[in-house]
Amino acid sequence: MEAIYQYAWLVPVLPLVGAMLVGLGLISFNQVTNRARHLNAVFVVSLLGAAMFLSIALLVSQFQGHAPYVRTLEWAAAGNFHLTMGYTIDHLTALMLVIVTTVAFLVMVYTDGYMAHDPGYVRFYAYLSLFSSSMLGLVVSPNIVQIYIFWELVGMCSYLLVGFWYDRPAAADACQKAFVTNRVGDFGLLLGILGLYWATGSFEFDAIGDRLQTLVETGSLSSILAALFAILVFLGPVAKSAQFPLHVWLPDAMEGPTPISALIHAATMVAAGVFLIARMYPVFEGIPAAMNVIAFTGAFTAFLGATIAITQNDIKKGLAYSTISQLGYMVMAMGVGAYSAGLFHLMTHAYFKAMLFLGSGSVIHGMEAVVGHDPALAQDMRMMGGLRKFMPITAVTFLIGTLAISGIPPFAGFWSKDEILGSAFAANPFLWFVGWLTAGITAFYMFRMYFSTFEGKFRGNQTEIRQKLKSAAANTLMSPSPLAPNFGPGAMNTRELATLSDSHDHGHSEHPHESPWTMTLPLVALAIPSIFIGLVGTPYANYFEEFIYPPSETLAEVIEKVAEFDQTEFFIMAGSSVGISLIGITLASLMYLFGKIDPAAIASSIKPLYELSLNKWYFDDIYYQIFVLGSRRLARQVMEVDYRVVDGAVNLTGFFTLISGEGLKYLENGRAQFYALIVFGAVLGLVIVFGVT
Repeated sequence: MEAIYQYAWLVPVLPLVGAMLVGLGLISFNQVTNRARHLNAVFVVSLLGAAMFLSIALLVSQFQGHAPYVRTLEWAAAGNFHLTMGYTIDHLTALMLVIVTTVAFLVMVYTDGYMAHDPGYVRFYAYLSLFSSSMLGLVVSPNIVQIYIFWELVGMCSYLLVGFWYDRPAAADACQKAFVTNRVGDFGLLLGILGLYWATGSFEFDAIGDRLQTLVETGSLSSILAALFAILVFLGPVAKSAQFPLHVWLPDAMEGPTPISALIHAATMVAAGVFLIARMYPVFEGIPAAMNVIAFTGAFTAFLGATIAITQNDIKKGLAYSTISQLGYMVMAMGVGAYSAGLFHLMTHAYFKAMLFLGSGSVIHGMEAVVGHDPALAQDMRMMGGLRKFMPITAVTFLIGTLAISGIPPFAGFWSKDEILGSAFAANPFLWFVGWLTAGITAFYMFRMYFSTFEGKFRGNQTEIRQKLKSAAANTLMSPSPLAPNFGPGAMNTRELATLSDSHDHGHSEHPHESPWTMTLPLVALAIPSIFIGLVGTPYANYFEEFIYPPSETLAEVIEKVAEFDQTEFFIMAGSSVGISLIGITLASLMYLFGKIDPAAIASSIKPLYELSLNKWYFDDIYYQIFVLGSRRLARQVMEVDYRVVDGAVNLTGFFTLISGEGLKYLENGRAQFYALIVFGAVLGLVIVFGVT
């Protein structure tokens, strides 16, 4: 087994080799490399597959009780300063390696079908492989400096992949928005890292936590300053995991190809923020103020994302806000001290949300056969309906994901979400109430999405609906016919609706079709953990918590805590969470399946709340006014200063130089008698001045 750990460095290096070789091929032999597109894809997927099997072997070894393994080398040294680089394999690392590699492997297989006709097929695989390497490098990092390096590489890959279709203005704007928003959080993270090093003199996770706690207890460091450093570090996860107030980039990032939405913005990159909180848990755990900030930020984000998702009609943006909400659950769990519950939900969510995103990509792929390559139409749920008859595999797997995220037993999401709610109730009943209410909203909008997409009659080939969508820019609330059941324009606001083009209105088929096996096979594979993986964390036999537990606890303490299972409490808490979910499902059924309740009438009766959700709580508008327009106003003021002060000073210097030069031209004439006259005049002037005084 020891040999596996000695070669664990291959896990991030193998996909890096794939990205490097394919990238060099694109740069040096572009046409030849693009012709051998499937060979390149097989090469990249095979390398990642090897990394996946090695990761699984490491997880099995850790589960069997192998001690954590750390291997480092000195990277930089100056006096007493020493910085090491290397890799570490422990329980948390092994779990994350398996999550990242399995999801990335299935997404790469799926990509072959989804991007089959895209001219950037090979480039996309190179980007995917580079991202996978960056994320795996982040996971195995033994200190916070190495994490920060790979943290930025992950952000760069996100920028490249979100803006993959860079010729589309929306995609170009989205990747810039993601990049700038993440820079805000990353700057806070950098300040926090530097502050913690200044206080503790270390970049190692455990050493930082122990020394910081000692400094605070002895009074050598103010508790306020320690809380400030911790909160600055937390800004990194706030941006990367799309938490309030830096959540605005994630929905726009759906402009990238759907495999990216599944891999980066559902399963791995956004989970890096939760992973960093877990890695830095020794720091956060000892600072109650920081834990409270984390908990309340997560709770509000969970509620915010869910309330916005209920009015989205773009299927990918609906899932994006769902991801924001579920990430909020994970962050809240970390804040209330439910370390293992947060990571448990990270694992279950990675699989069922990746499946949901890939399912949405399958739907879009099928819809493009009818409506053409117009994203606004192919992704709009008002153009769908009845797809279960045409895409049965996609429909069944999407339903499994919907049941899992809605917290219906025995699907995976029920066990992880219920554990979070139970821990939240023990820590703060208000946080539990927010999470409980969010669970009901989640079930409502997810079944609204499922019913609108897969049940009822297919609406995509009805010309009048397309025309109604295009004329909807003039209307805020749409009439319930013929698009009912429906909540208004949803994600597509007036500016988006106005850009719908007639040039891609018509596809080549009357009805959608099921996706190829390269797309449906990953869906079926992801459906298996979406159903069963939650069983490893049941309160009856919580193997997950016995494997993943806080660094401050011992295995004996964890086993003792797990043994204290209260069956009555479990049934009360689980019953309440399932009950609110069933209420949400029932309302969604009455509105969008049976048509007993008119959604448009409800939207009209609560128009201010509807508008609040429809306009995404106005955060994008507020940020646009403050930061975008504010930056432009500031730039204009700086330009005025540059023009009038800086340029004025330079021009004035030039003017004086010109005038003095012109004057000297007449004085410097080369005649000795003229120079003598000047000297005589100067002496005479001095005599007169001093004579008068």
